[in-house]
Amino acid sequence: TIQREEVPGLPPADWDQAIIATGPLTAPSLAQSIAQATGADALAFFDAIAPIVHFDTIDMDTCWFQSRYDKVGPGGTGKDYINCPMDKDQYLAFVQALVDGQKTEFKEWEGTPYFDGCLPIEVMAERGVETLRHGPMKPMGLTNVHNPSVKAYAVVQLRQDNALGTLYNMVGFQTKLKHAEQVRVFRTIPGLENADFARLGGLHRNTYINSPTLLDASLQLKSRPGLRFAGQITGCEGYVESAAIGLLAGRFAAAERLGHAPSLPPLTTAFGALLNHITGGHLVSDDEPGKRSFQPMNVNFGLFPPVEAPKSEGKRLRGKD
Repeated sequence: TIQREEVPGLPPADWDQAIIATGPLTAPSLAQSIAQATGADALAFFDAIAPIVHFDTIDMDTCWFQSRYDKVGPGGTGKDYINCPMDKDQYLAFVQALVDGQKTEFKEWEGTPYFDGCLPIEVMAERGVETLRHGPMKPMGLTNVHNPSVKAYAVVQLRQDNALGTLYNMVGFQTKLKHAEQVRVFRTIPGLENADFARLGGLHRNTYINSPTLLDASLQLKSRPGLRFAGQITGCEGYVESAAIGLLAGRFAAAERLGHAPSLPPLTTAFGALLNHITGGHLVSDDEPGKRSFQPMNVNFGLFPPVEAPKSEGKRLRGKD
């Protein structure tokens, strides 16, 4: 039976199986119930998305690994960031390109959710030519291993985004630049000239939970067994991805109702790679207290484990052999 009406809160506690798949425009009353059940800081209402780059497209002959002042971070090495150096001319040209770049506008119902802790990179650039150099692009505490005697005028940092180490997030580069402009402008950064972007940046209305900390591997709320989340509210991005996670949630719930353990898809499949990212494959950063690092993601090859090529054994037969 389908009932078409607003759902003001979570299902009753005596329901043994339920799935919440309310999407990015979850009604305020239900959103409040979800927030109360998961923690007030576990529900996001706006995406502040920075671009993500495939690691193997970063020029490491230009860039280098180092944490600021060699501070030991989540990786435990003091080399938790990739650094892209700029001289003064490159920096000034980059700032001007940000200011001049074409931007997308907020929808009327979205409002303008800017707050100082998460300003778009181009808005910071508009506040003054030196703003970025004293913000996310500050060069202090970094030494270019390729040219130690030359101090960079500004530095763009990228931080590992997934446990596999195949994706790197551009730190502080949330943006409202149009996608084509992002590719054009960000490829002017030294070391990113040939960058392949797994995801481009954005800032828009959304509602999603902090799935890596809240959900188990079968999309079940850890604090309330039997209650699952599916679709975009879990932190996946895109129609196909949302449908895929919904399909998995339905299969997992059906399996439990039949008394079977949920069968998880392999990490080498698109289903498994996306599910793993949502429920635990994302690398949570602990070097920026109070900042939420999990952001919605489309399926992409950066979520898959590296492919292991089969080893050839012995001599291959050729021709008449």
